[in-house]
Amino acid sequence: MNWKRIGQALLYPHLAIIILFLPLSVSLLVFSLIYLDTTSAISIISYLFAFYMLVVICFRIPRIISFFKKLKNENKLLQRLSTDVHFRMNISLYGSLIWNGAFAIFQLGLGFYHKSFWFYSMSAYYVLLAIMRFFLVKHTQNYKVNEEEILETKKYVLCGWLLLVMNLALSVIIFFIVYWNRTFVHHEITTITLAAFTFLSFTFAIIGNVKYRKYNSPVYSAAKIISLISATVSILTLETTMLTAFGGDDSDVFKQVMLACTGAAVSIFTITMAIIILVKGYKKLKALNTKND
Repeated sequence: MNWKRIGQALLYPHLAIIILFLPLSVSLLVFSLIYLDTTSAISIISYLFAFYMLVVICFRIPRIISFFKKLKNENKLLQRLSTDVHFRMNISLYGSLIWNGAFAIFQLGLGFYHKSFWFYSMSAYYVLLAIMRFFLVKHTQNYKVNEEEILETKKYVLCGWLLLVMNLALSVIIFFIVYWNRTFVHHEITTITLAAFTFLSFTFAIIGNVKYRKYNSPVYSAAKIISLISATVSILTLETTMLTAFGGDDSDVFKQVMLACTGAAVSIFTITMAIIILVKGYKKLKALNTKND
């Protein structure tokens, strides 16, 4: 027997086989984690199957990287995304605007249906996020970085004021979570997935704030600060979900104290960032007006 050929066939199966078996292995693993005991034969098979697919994908990583490098070099849109910062910012703002707008409408619909002030507060929060991103994308669509410095700085200041207004909606949401014990209920697997997504969003938001600072653009800074604040709010909602899913026998008092501390930190952070934006924005506007005079 040619063991080398067998090993290569096992570690480097045809792409069609990977495409076929990968979703099957993930589905079987999730099914086993949710519905089956960890010692059952099907669960053990699903663990081994998922491990095998992970190993196969890891061995494919160099080829995957090479494929995406080739795709980026041959695709004009991907080339522009990797080299044109302004275009990339526009894409990011448009995507966030569409998501925030859609979620605001969804929460508003739930508010009308359930006649709940909770959903109205959630809708107001996402509406304000969408409004801020709308003003920013409207500017980046028409002007390059620092092309209209006064107008750009005014949009920056406007975002500062809107953040203060948004904090009112956040305060209502925090009040509902802490005082009335309003939580988000998800399955444990869903909660873990949300946790991974939230921490990735928070990490990328921090990286974005550091990365785009070098462009010295008020609009870019405002966009990344909004993303960072949105990520911190996601951490608060994640905490409520995790306390519900994994809290076990923890007392309601403990949960309320934890959520109150996190909610206060999120609110203080939002107010602090809004004040920083306003102070820096008005200072820059004064300098620009003095320069033009």
